[in-house]
Amino acid sequence: MTITTLSSRQFNQDTSGAKNATAAGPVIITDRGKPAHVLLTFNDYRNLTALRQPTKIADLLAVDSVGDFEFLAPSSRDLARPAEFS
Repeated sequence: MTITTLSSRQFNQDTSGAKNATAAGPVIITDRGKPAHVLLTFNDYRNLTALRQPTKIADLLAVDSVGDFEFLAPSSRDLARPAEFS
């Protein structure tokens, strides 16, 4: 993957070249020397956003590949004490 960096001026003068450069990787467009925008192909964008699709917490916690196992929670040695209001 090649990352191409263009200034805003270069991008405005050669938009077609910037679009063609996305075939090799993302194109970073700078504004006054600082990265301001990123130009990607739609497929690259879709791949990035597909990873961040909202999911249900139940789906994230579901474990299909693990078999049954026993979970023994340790007993607590802390005893509850009455609150002091003095």
